[in-house]
Amino acid sequence: MSQLTKSILFWIISFLLMGSLAVYQRLTGPTHPTRGSVTLAGETIKFKLLRSHETDTDAPVKIEVTNPGVTGNVIFKRLKVEEDWVTIAMVREGDELVAYLPAQPPAGKLEYFVELSNQGQTVQLVKDAVVIRYKGRVPPFILIPHIFFMFFAMLFSLRTGIEAFVKGPYLLKYTILTTIFLIIGGGMLGPVVQKYAFGAYWTGWPFGHDLTDNKTLIALLGWVIAWNRIRKNPANRGWAIAAAIILIAVYLIPHSVLGSELDYGNGQVITGKR
Repeated sequence: MSQLTKSILFWIISFLLMGSLAVYQRLTGPTHPTRGSVTLAGETIKFKLLRSHETDTDAPVKIEVTNPGVTGNVIFKRLKVEEDWVTIAMVREGDELVAYLPAQPPAGKLEYFVELSNQGQTVQLVKDAVVIRYKGRVPPFILIPHIFFMFFAMLFSLRTGIEAFVKGPYLLKYTILTTIFLIIGGGMLGPVVQKYAFGAYWTGWPFGHDLTDNKTLIALLGWVIAWNRIRKNPANRGWAIAAAIILIAVYLIPHSVLGSELDYGNGQVITGKR
């Protein structure tokens, strides 16, 4: 197998791994909608309940129910606030029952249930309350480059790890590119995204325990160290492999776990548990 063929194969493997990690992180994060189904009045009702929404509009709760005899309620309150639950009657719009959760400040969270009823029978869509977090809108000219550089950081991280493992000739070059992509995507644009979305540039160490910030910091330090070691001695390939493994571990942690949360008591953005 020629060197060019090997390189193409390694890039394909890296791309497929990156895509798999991105999908995994997307589907396992706490902002991914809660999905499921229940049966009421002989009808199987599928649902998708939002767990993330922008601060500038009320969050829609929409359930498709074709039976006109089915009614619904949304019951909610602010997360971690001692207050009464509020009940909103859902309104029928065609084949959907619709209600809206009130908009909250950035990083504000509501917990809510949905109940459907028909002829004295009531079902609750989920056993535990669904938690929805609100975020400010991030301008596309900030968000798109952030996503671009973070994806390319993962792609080049995987490719650099493979290059180190096979003792390829482009280890230092790929290490430099990986580190640069991670610095721009995570170290520079990441805090700006956080500021737009949740009102704070950085809530990780040493100011807080935000897991997204902390894992970005760990991954960035890992690649900066690897760059320094390989720059001094190209034989230090193990550092690139270690840094690549660290970044894989970072991406295996669902996005937004232990993320920013508004403390309604003092108005400060803290690290949440849900």
